[in-house]
Amino acid sequence: MDSLITAAARALASGDPLGALKRVALREDPAALALRGVAMAQLGDFVRAKALLRRAARGFGANEAVARARCVVAEAEIALVSRDLGWPARALETARATLETFGDGVNAAHARYLQIRRQLLIGQINNAERSLLDPDAAIFTPALRTVHELVVAGIAVRRVQTKTATDALARARAAALDARIPALISEVESASVVLSTPAARLAANGEERLLRLSEVEVLFASNALIVDACRYVVRHAGTMVSLTRRPVLFALVRALGEAWPGDVSRDALLARAFGAKHADESHRARLRVEIGRLRRMLRALAAVTATKNGFVLTPRRARRVVVLMRPVDDEHAAVLAVLADGESWSSSALALMLGTSQRTVQRSLDSLHASGKIQALGRGRARRWLTPPMPGFTTTLLLPAPLPAD
Repeated sequence: MDSLITAAARALASGDPLGALKRVALREDPAALALRGVAMAQLGDFVRAKALLRRAARGFGANEAVARARCVVAEAEIALVSRDLGWPARALETARATLETFGDGVNAAHARYLQIRRQLLIGQINNAERSLLDPDAAIFTPALRTVHELVVAGIAVRRVQTKTATDALARARAAALDARIPALISEVESASVVLSTPAARLAANGEERLLRLSEVEVLFASNALIVDACRYVVRHAGTMVSLTRRPVLFALVRALGEAWPGDVSRDALLARAFGAKHADESHRARLRVEIGRLRRMLRALAAVTATKNGFVLTPRRARRVVVLMRPVDDEHAAVLAVLADGESWSSSALALMLGTSQRTVQRSLDSLHASGKIQALGRGRARRWLTPPMPGFTTTLLLPAPLPAD
């Protein structure tokens, strides 16, 4: 490797893409093309970066498997940052295995963390945690230590474990300062905002207030029966009943939870669950059926009792009933939550992230775009959607996530 290539690689490692381009911008050999691709990625030109990396990979010879594998890893990182979640994960796994075989432990570890961060992004929390590397490994550079701690913090935040997240972010900050890479330092600071901004709204006794993540954790440990509209479950003292696939039942229990300790009229429940403005006997019969199903689902946590006017929710062991909601009340809040990371997303990546159909996501995007809440870039298959981060709110509890026992 010649001196210019070495100097450009060191510039990229320290977060100086312009310094790298000064040394290799006019060169067309594969190593220079790869470094130019990484530099363009750091500058945000992902389309140009991917093209350069693919040219570099094709230019390396049959005996340069490590160089080609590094190009694949770099392209996978671009895919992650640009939210191209459909990028072939098998190619990254093959590249990681090649790097391990040839003794490039640092880049192999970097490839592993790209896999882990993708798992975390699409809600595979347990898989991400099982894949974590030993943080005391000798191959860990300050940059890798930063990424490791960010992943630990991300898992802890999604599981509402505030102290674990706080400690991990403190270690990530120290490692990022040690690495002296501005982009890493900025990423840690952005991640830290999650702990100090409202993460949910609490409705109880007819009043609402915002909660930070630490307050949500305290609420989960309390003796309250919680109707969790962030994850569509009803929980109490570690016991959870998921109603994720039962939207009508969840609409009923949410209405009952918001009215507690009072009852809810039958007409109000019909309007809430079925959108029935003028209820007839068929609606009332359906309500009786759904109330019966709700009783069976919640029998370990609460009773649903008929009153003169309607129904009331009666917790069996909890002292009170509260409803936990997203901090932003919007019909398309889940899509807004994903877009609020400031990155540009395709509709297919959003569908994968949210676990729904691409057509459903597209309808939400069209509605949000018409109301001016999001912006579109490009056309056709290249179209991407984005929005500036919502000021004053974290999106953690808005994102779909599996239950702690997943």
